[in-house]
Amino acid sequence: MAEDLEKQVTDAILDDNLDLALDLYTKVIAADPSKAASLLPSRAQVHIKLQNFTDAIADANKAIELNASSAKAFRCKGVACYKLEEYETAKAAFTAGANLEPSNSDFQNWIMKCDNAIADESQSEEGLSDSRNEEHLNEHKTVFPASSPSSPPQPKPAQNFRHAFYQNTNEAVVEILAKGLRKEQVAVEFGVQLLKVVIECPPHEPYIFQTRLNRKVLTDKCKYTILGTKVEIRLAKAESVNWSSLEFNENEVVVPTPVIAKPTVNTKLDYPSSSKKGHKDWDKLEAQVIKEEKDEKLEGDAALNKLFRDIYRNADEDTRRAMNKSFVESNGTVLSTNWKDVGEKYVEGSPPSGMEMKKWEA
Repeated sequence: MAEDLEKQVTDAILDDNLDLALDLYTKVIAADPSKAASLLPSRAQVHIKLQNFTDAIADANKAIELNASSAKAFRCKGVACYKLEEYETAKAAFTAGANLEPSNSDFQNWIMKCDNAIADESQSEEGLSDSRNEEHLNEHKTVFPASSPSSPPQPKPAQNFRHAFYQNTNEAVVEILAKGLRKEQVAVEFGVQLLKVVIECPPHEPYIFQTRLNRKVLTDKCKYTILGTKVEIRLAKAESVNWSSLEFNENEVVVPTPVIAKPTVNTKLDYPSSSKKGHKDWDKLEAQVIKEEKDEKLEGDAALNKLFRDIYRNADEDTRRAMNKSFVESNGTVLSTNWKDVGEKYVEGSPPSGMEMKKWEA
């Protein structure tokens, strides 16, 4: 049963049906718990693509608990923490992954991103600390009025916290960027088409964020989480459509979403075939080829070429650019994944020991 479900997972990912893939991963793990260590990092990757970052961290932590040598699990944890702006935790995860795979430059790239983000945060906190120190000194100055009686201290204006908005088909996510909040300081109210957030932050007046939402939400499925650097609010959409903005716009023309009945037959495309055995399921064959390539045991140059293909397929844009540039300019004798190293210079050829490079002219 677990093997059949794993095949369905492959099909779902090939079809970019991430919600189905998530559900199938859960069923595979439930059917065969011994596969949890290897499949939890994969499910965490799907959570990241769906922007379910807290769920991704939970899967990665469980995978690490089951297999502390899983570099993939540490990478997933690092990426999810980075997206939640938990940069110190993200760096620790990427560092652990780099120790497991020292040759994987992707971990070093992420560690560098974390260092830059941590440095930016430190500068912001220093500025905030200086401002608070000045406020503290001013609070302790004694002022003697000429003739009028002393009046009670007035609350300071509310802090202006920044907010961000992003979405997927099923959820709209609002982030209120505020550090170090406690649970009792935050109150969130969900309405069918209303969001209200109140943050108590003495001695300032309460911060209030209230808006009429672009579309309706399912209030019983909405939730919020207080993190170290922000309040994350997840709004469950009543309709699986993308919003043009977070706020309602009375001038916006809303196109009704057509109701399409679910097909009762296989909706995959059938391509013409002259085979006597009938039509071929090309999507299924493609998934099978991918699985066979993954399980294939190669040796020598074939194994090396497959390794390079895998690195290129899973690499970020800078790594791919570095590989292409170094390979072309060196006439196939150098393959670098470090764009900072090869991006600003011409890559000279480096022939194997005992061989000589010759330039051919047309």
